Amino acid sequence: MPRRINQKCLQCAQLSVPQARQLHGPEGDGCWDESICHRRRSHYRHRRDNNASRRSLYRQEVQQKQAATAPESISFEIDLQPVAYLYLYRQKRQDAPLHAIAIAVWQGNQRLLEVTPIHCAGMRTQQIQRYLMDVLTMLRDRYSITKFEPEIRLEPAECPIAACPLKLQAPSEVME
Repeated sequence: MPRRINQKCLQCAQLSVPQARQLHGPEGDGCWDESICHRRRSHYRHRRDNNASRRSLYRQEVQQKQAATAPESISFEIDLQPVAYLYLYRQKRQDAPLHAIAIAVWQGNQRLLEVTPIHCAGMRTQQIQRYLMDVLTMLRDRYSITKFEPEIRLEPAECPIAACPLKLQAPSEVME
């Protein structure tokens, strides 16, 4: 464990040498020692910078050791085609109505397009199918996408639409 900082030496390090000799020499409190004090005063004046450089060197050594022991990794550029994901917001049960639909086009890790999500309340199955076919037609023209990837089912509570009735406050909360 490191030695504690001597507050008297720390304050002395801020003085000039003649002032320190006068205050702590034979006329002062008598703690001045020519063989020790010059080095100690230098240490206290520069300790913050010395410690910072020591920490920096230690971090560099640690990083070099980690780099030396890390396995080699390579990556290949793959020409990925854009894909369309269909997000269906519906409860888990079989006969649950469709709450909302969202569509996103991705190419690798990059999102290329996000179709504005819509609520399906009041829409019939044929209307939903027609909407999806219209979106697919637009995606085929822009990205040559002819079908959606396997659908992703999400809970209606996760609906991305800001004005969703599920996110609005319940009437009992408003009255309180």
